[in-house]
Amino acid sequence: MTLKCGIIGLPNVGKSTLFNALSNGCVEAANFPFCTIAPNIGSVTVPDERIQLLKSLVNPQKVIPAVIEFVDIAGLVKGASKGEGLGNKFLANIREVDAIVHVVRCFEDDKIVHVAGGVDPAFDKEVIDNELQLKDLETVRKRMLKAEKIAKSGDKEVKQELNLLEMFERHLAQGDNARNIAIDASQACVVKMWQLLTAKPVIYVANLNEHAIKKGTNIYVEQLKKAMQGEEAEIIGICASLEAQIAELAPQDRGLFLEEYGLAASGLDKLIEASYKLLNLITYFTAGEKEVKAWTIQHGTKAPQAAGVIHSDFEKGFIKAEVIKLADYQHYKTELACREAGKVAIEGKDYVVEDGDIMHFRFNV
Repeated sequence: MTLKCGIIGLPNVGKSTLFNALSNGCVEAANFPFCTIAPNIGSVTVPDERIQLLKSLVNPQKVIPAVIEFVDIAGLVKGASKGEGLGNKFLANIREVDAIVHVVRCFEDDKIVHVAGGVDPAFDKEVIDNELQLKDLETVRKRMLKAEKIAKSGDKEVKQELNLLEMFERHLAQGDNARNIAIDASQACVVKMWQLLTAKPVIYVANLNEHAIKKGTNIYVEQLKKAMQGEEAEIIGICASLEAQIAELAPQDRGLFLEEYGLAASGLDKLIEASYKLLNLITYFTAGEKEVKAWTIQHGTKAPQAAGVIHSDFEKGFIKAEVIKLADYQHYKTELACREAGKVAIEGKDYVVEDGDIMHFRFNV
């Protein structure tokens, strides 16, 4: 599976600059709204030292790391839910992503116009939240009209869905995001089918200037935290313009650049790691002479379903999985040595794959 994250925010908050840094792409970063008309998609390699370790041990013909797709969605404005700007088109783009990266401007720059006339993270967040909530209200009310007609026939499942829809309508109308509404696992399955925009998990990116990055925080980040009260979401401080500079450097020069700013890792690496954590994802590996490859799965995935990520036939005809722990592979150096040391576990259909497992599947179709 490939994780897809949508980068959203008001115009001129640094979305396209961040996207450029992520994908090292060439999206125009212009000082006016709607310079990004179609959603730009960039595939970004997930930084993972383990795949480099396997490469050094196996010496394969090729290495295929895990990737994340980032979608640069044009700036939303007040009234987007009613089609203002290019609202409806962009709201539809958000519906297609797995998670939202909400970029909030936390820097001052007289040369870059702010749509509200001044830097105000709480206002920025409120505008985006309101537009997504209004679109979700529209979705919920349309479903309610259909459900009300069917419920009259006595359909119990539809009646239960209608009760759920009514609850979501109340919360959304009060300004709550769908992701913050308490529901059980069975209700979550129903809500997932509605494709609500505010149900998507979110990471907030506070776009800072270089001074704030060195300092570690600023007043605007504190304002954003206050606006997020009661919301379980992470804030990652990034200087998008600085990250764009880092992206242009040769890999061997990036460490020195980060050290100069007192940073242990780039903001982009932190964002990618947080995106994985947000969606409860882990990585397992396949390793052989032809290739070493990283595969992304949900935490808690069992062996047959993990095999199905490679090919549906692997899941259908699953017999067993051979599993080597990364620490054992690192210690014994080769698969053969691991086998001779009894470090290859034979696992069945109930085995829950762990992060970092090196796997070989046996199947018969």
